[in-house]
Amino acid sequence: MKKLTLSLMALLMLALSPMQLNAKTEIKQETVVSSKSINQTEADALVVRLNEINDLDKSNLTKTEKSVLRNEVLSIQDQLANSPYIYISGGALLLIIILLIILL
Repeated sequence: MKKLTLSLMALLMLALSPMQLNAKTEIKQETVVSSKSINQTEADALVVRLNEINDLDKSNLTKTEKSVLRNEVLSIQDQLANSPYIYISGGALLLIIILLIILL
């Protein structure tokens, strides 16, 4: 009886465990944005383009056109966000200060 319950439990564990699925996914080719810094005139031109996209009437656009605009906005935002600065949140700054006080 003991062997039967153990074998039944092992069979149920193997049968009910999640199996890994091998689903094909479509790989999209993205354009790579260079990591060089941009000057002020290029930044102004990118901001103007962002404002043009925001002012655009998107209600009559197709789904693919909206997707292209969304990708363009994301790439422009990435280009504008390329800056040599490090942003530290308030909680992280407080944690760093406390650690410095404890260690020193």
